[in-house]
Amino acid sequence: MTLRIEKAAAQGRIVVRLIGRIQSSHLPDLQTAIDGPTPKPALDLREVTLVDLEAVRFLIGCEENSIELLHCSPYIRQWMARERRQRG
Repeated sequence: MTLRIEKAAAQGRIVVRLIGRIQSSHLPDLQTAIDGPTPKPALDLREVTLVDLEAVRFLIGCEENSIELLHCSPYIRQWMARERRQRG
Protein backbone atom coordinates (compact mmCIF):
# COMPACT_ATOMS: atom_id res chain seq x y z
CA MET A 1 0.00 0.00 0.00
CA THR A 2 1.22 3.47 -0.79
CA LEU A 3 0.96 6.70 1.13
CA ARG A 4 -1.66 9.20 0.11
CA ILE A 5 -1.03 12.84 1.03
CA GLU A 6 -3.93 15.31 1.07
CA LYS A 7 -3.84 18.98 2.04
CA ALA A 8 -6.77 20.91 3.47
CA ALA A 9 -7.31 24.23 5.17
CA ALA A 10 -8.72 23.95 8.68
CA GLN A 11 -9.04 26.61 11.36
CA GLY A 12 -6.71 29.03 9.63
CA ARG A 13 -3.90 26.59 8.88
CA ILE A 14 -2.97 23.82 6.51
CA VAL A 15 -3.53 20.25 7.65
CA VAL A 16 -1.67 17.55 5.75
CA ARG A 17 -3.63 14.32 6.03
CA LEU A 18 -1.66 11.10 5.63
CA ILE A 19 -3.38 7.88 4.63
CA GLY A 20 -1.70 4.47 4.54
CA ARG A 21 1.87 3.47 5.33
CA ILE A 22 4.69 5.96 5.83
CA GLN A 23 7.95 4.48 4.61
CA SER A 24 11.35 6.05 4.05
CA SER A 25 10.70 6.19 0.30
CA HIS A 26 7.75 8.56 0.97
CA LEU A 27 9.71 11.06 3.05
CA PRO A 28 10.85 13.34 0.19
CA ASP A 29 7.22 13.77 -0.95
CA LEU A 30 6.09 14.33 2.61
CA GLN A 31 8.83 16.92 3.17
CA THR A 32 7.71 18.75 0.03
CA ALA A 33 4.12 18.74 1.33
CA ILE A 34 5.08 20.43 4.60
CA ASP A 35 7.69 22.86 3.28
CA GLY A 36 6.70 26.45 2.81
CA PRO A 37 3.33 27.17 4.37
CA THR A 38 3.20 29.72 7.17
CA PRO A 39 2.12 29.02 9.80
CA LYS A 40 3.56 25.53 9.79
CA PRO A 41 1.09 22.83 8.79
CA ALA A 42 -0.15 20.10 11.08
CA LEU A 43 0.09 16.43 10.15
CA ASP A 44 -3.07 14.37 10.61
CA LEU A 45 -2.03 10.78 11.24
CA ARG A 46 -5.50 9.36 11.95
CA GLU A 47 -5.39 7.04 8.91
CA VAL A 48 -1.73 6.02 9.09
CA THR A 49 -1.58 2.25 9.39
CA LEU A 50 2.15 1.58 9.59
CA VAL A 51 5.47 3.43 9.82
CA ASP A 52 9.10 2.42 9.52
CA LEU A 53 12.08 3.61 11.58
CA GLU A 54 12.98 6.47 9.23
CA ALA A 55 9.37 7.67 9.29
CA VAL A 56 9.43 7.68 13.11
CA ARG A 57 12.62 9.75 13.06
CA PHE A 58 11.04 12.09 10.51
CA LEU A 59 8.00 12.59 12.75
CA ILE A 60 10.27 13.36 15.71
CA GLY A 61 11.96 16.00 13.57
CA CYS A 62 8.59 17.43 12.64
CA GLU A 63 7.63 17.87 16.27
CA GLU A 64 11.02 19.40 17.03
CA ASN A 65 10.29 21.92 14.25
CA SER A 66 6.89 22.87 15.73
CA ILE A 67 4.78 20.78 13.37
CA GLU A 68 1.85 19.40 15.33
CA LEU A 69 1.03 15.70 14.97
CA LEU A 70 -2.73 15.20 15.13
CA HIS A 71 -4.37 11.86 15.97
CA CYS A 72 -1.04 10.07 16.32
CA SER A 73 -1.60 6.44 17.35
CA PRO A 74 -0.23 5.22 20.68
CA TYR A 75 2.15 2.75 19.03
CA ILE A 76 3.77 5.53 17.00
CA ARG A 77 4.00 7.79 20.08
CA GLN A 78 5.63 4.98 22.08
CA TRP A 79 8.13 4.28 19.29
CA MET A 80 8.94 8.00 19.07
CA ALA A 81 9.53 8.12 22.83
CA ARG A 82 11.90 5.12 22.64
CA GLU A 83 13.83 6.72 19.77
CA ARG A 84 14.16 9.98 21.73
CA ARG A 85 15.49 8.12 24.77
CA GLN A 86 18.01 6.23 22.65
CA ARG A 87 19.26 9.46 21.09
CA GLY A 88 19.83 10.82 24.59
